[in-house]
Amino acid sequence: MLCRLLEIPRSVYYFYKNKPLTATQIKNNFLKRKITDIFFENKQRYGATKIYHVLLKENISVSLRHVQKLMRQLSLRSITIRKYKPQSNKQAVVSRVNILNQDFSTKTICEKWVADITYIPTKKNSWCYLSSIMDLHTKKIISYTFSKRMTVDCVIQTLNKAKKHYPIPEGMILHTDLGSQYTAIDVENWLKSNKIRHSYSLKGTPYDNAGIESFHASLKKEEVYTTTYSDFEEANRSLFSYIEGFYNRNRIHSSIGYLTPQEFEDLSREEMA
Repeated sequence: MLCRLLEIPRSVYYFYKNKPLTATQIKNNFLKRKITDIFFENKQRYGATKIYHVLLKENISVSLRHVQKLMRQLSLRSITIRKYKPQSNKQAVVSRVNILNQDFSTKTICEKWVADITYIPTKKNSWCYLSSIMDLHTKKIISYTFSKRMTVDCVIQTLNKAKKHYPIPEGMILHTDLGSQYTAIDVENWLKSNKIRHSYSLKGTPYDNAGIESFHASLKKEEVYTTTYSDFEEANRSLFSYIEGFYNRNRIHSSIGYLTPQEFEDLSREEMA
């Protein structure tokens, strides 16, 4: 019956039915299952390069090219289209001191923090605002505040949360843009009282704050633009899940040896001990 339905000779059916799989076929089937699991566990956010490094961390021997080939066969394609590339403005004007000066190198945690605010759309509450702080050493989002209004208090709340969980060595740098929330006197006073040096991007030069700008771009492409939030509360839950559940603890970064921000922070703390 099956042979008639498939329109193949019975001899051909039994030949392939009884033919054992080769070692290559067995390995490829195993790899396809692993690749598919990793792809969907990370909500379709990982491309071939990151999946390749996850496999290496699990001591699975495979080449990047082979991962790419198997992903094509599986029709798996990440939702991230392209990397964030900030556009600079050659006519930028210096308004405040840019201490960081695009030197994103670090030796330890809590040496250089970067901060920014981005817009998150919701149906019921219209635009809401995410204030974030990243440690440049670990790429970890060490503090964030989600608010219905973009205020100075929102920025100070984010700073206080960071201070609660991380030491602030004297002379540490906080780099921000020239937004009114960051140039407000209350923010300047908070930074001075904590002996933090405030560094500012040049006007119209987003690359000066590329670390946090890149995070917000990833957040939009991997989470925000893939769905529609009905209200503030739903967006808040989704942002928590993305930042704490995925970005900090599961999203690997090439710039820190394909570790997650949390793994790199833990490693840095061990080296400091």
